[in-house]
Amino acid sequence: MTWQLSWQRKALYWQLMRMDKPIGIYLLLWPTWWALWLAAEGIPDLGMWLVFSLGVILMRSAGCVINDFADRHVDGQVERTKLRPLATGSVSVQEALQLFGLLLGLAALLLLFLNNQTRLLALVAVVLASCYPFMKRYTHLPQVVLGAAYSWGIPMAFMALQGEVPMYAWLLYLANLCWTVAYDTFYALVDRPDDLQVGIKSTAILFGAYAQPIIILLQLAFLGLLYLVAEMTAMAWPFYFALIGALLAFLYQHYLAWQHRQGAFQAFLHNHYVGMLIFIGLFVSLGWYQ
Repeated sequence: MTWQLSWQRKALYWQLMRMDKPIGIYLLLWPTWWALWLAAEGIPDLGMWLVFSLGVILMRSAGCVINDFADRHVDGQVERTKLRPLATGSVSVQEALQLFGLLLGLAALLLLFLNNQTRLLALVAVVLASCYPFMKRYTHLPQVVLGAAYSWGIPMAFMALQGEVPMYAWLLYLANLCWTVAYDTFYALVDRPDDLQVGIKSTAILFGAYAQPIIILLQLAFLGLLYLVAEMTAMAWPFYFALIGALLAFLYQHYLAWQHRQGAFQAFLHNHYVGMLIFIGLFVSLGWYQ
C-alpha cells in the first residue's frame, strides 16, 4: 500500500509540474535553441545544449508549480483548471513549495557549467518566473511578463557562448516576446469568461473584441523582427522559407480561433509547429546549407 501511495504522489507532482502537458516546454525550448544555434553560428557544443535544454525543463516545471501556488484559491472556479492538484487539495501548499525549491536548486546546479555573466542573467530569469503568476492580479499584461520570462534564455545563450549579447540577439528577444504575448492571448481567450468572474486580468480581457486583430499585429511584428535578424546575420534562403511557413501557420491559427472558443486553445497549441519551423530554417541555414 505504501509503494502504491508513493507512486500516486509522484503522479500528482508530475501533474503539478505539468509534465503531462509538455506544450510549455516546447514553447520555451524552441527560442532557446534558436539562440544557441545563432550564437554558435551552427551546431552548438553538446554540453552547452544539454545545460540549456535541462534548464528549460526545470525552470518551466518550477514556473508551473509557483503558478498553481499563486492560483490555488481561484483555479477551482475555472473550468479548465479546477482539477489541478493544489486546487483539489491533493497536494499541500508545503509540498508545492518544497517541490518549487527543489526544482530551483537543480536548475542552480546547471549554472556551475556557465560563466559568471550568464549566472547573473539567470537571476533575472528566476525573478521573472517567480513574479509572473502574481501579475495577473495587478495588471492586464501578465502575458508580457510571461514573454519576458520565456525569452530570457535568448540573452543567456548568447552570453554563455559569445560572452556578450549583440543587438540582433535583443531583436530576437523582442520577436519572441511578441510571439509569446500573441499565443498566450489565444490561451487566455479560452479562460476569459471564467477570469472575468473571478477577477483575473489578462490581455484577452484588455484587448476585448480586438483580441484577434492585435494578435495578428503581434505575429506580424514577430515575423518582421525575425526578418531583421536574418538580414543582420546574412541568413541563407531556407530561413526565409521558414518565415513564409510561419505566416501560413498563423493564418491557420486564426481560422481555428474564429470557429469556436476551444479553437483558440487549438491555435495556442499549434504554435509548437511555428517554433519548430523557425528552428528547422535556422538549422538548415546554419548547420547544413552553409
